[in-house]
Amino acid sequence: MNTDRPVEPDLMARMEPVRLLAAYEAISPMPVRPEFIEGRAHVPQSPPDHRHSEAVMSLSLQFRSAAVPHAGTGNGYRFTDGTGTTTALLIPDLHVNHRKMTSADESHFATHPGWYPSDLLGLVGEVTSTNHETDTGPKFRTYAAAGIPVYVLINRRSKTAHCYTNPILPGDDPTEAYYANDTEVALGAPLALPAPYPTLDTAPFVTD
Repeated sequence: MNTDRPVEPDLMARMEPVRLLAAYEAISPMPVRPEFIEGRAHVPQSPPDHRHSEAVMSLSLQFRSAAVPHAGTGNGYRFTDGTGTTTALLIPDLHVNHRKMTSADESHFATHPGWYPSDLLGLVGEVTSTNHETDTGPKFRTYAAAGIPVYVLINRRSKTAHCYTNPILPGDDPTEAYYANDTEVALGAPLALPAPYPTLDTAPFVTD
């Protein structure tokens, strides 16, 4: 019997997203942490440059200096629809959880290896890099559809900083979600965030 059947071309497309990303990580020749957004796996084509890393560090330090609890970087979050099906797997550059983690959150992390439940999130922050379109498009919509109250975006391409609030999901389609309010400033100007968050100094994000 011939067991050398070709793999179905849509096999990976039909995999459960957590397993799909684990498969990408397993076959990658270098360390990689892909994300899953709007039905697609997003695998970084190149690592972020040092300016991106410095910007993320500056953003994180401002929240830490303001003693904002449960702020950090590097955590992965799993987003679901009303049936509990995974709709997105995202790793914000900055996260602020609105509460302390519980044993149920840790169980979720174990059941869906590497991913915490998205209902922990009170604020997310992104600094654009080569993934500019992802941060301003799919991630913007996904965060809004999940009802994340505040999305802070440092847009290095347009040299602007944004504080998005009041997430709106007008119907059943998460790709139509958006934030009703956008507080925008040019990089270098202070960006006011809603309480209890600090006003951000965006000068560290200015580049030549």
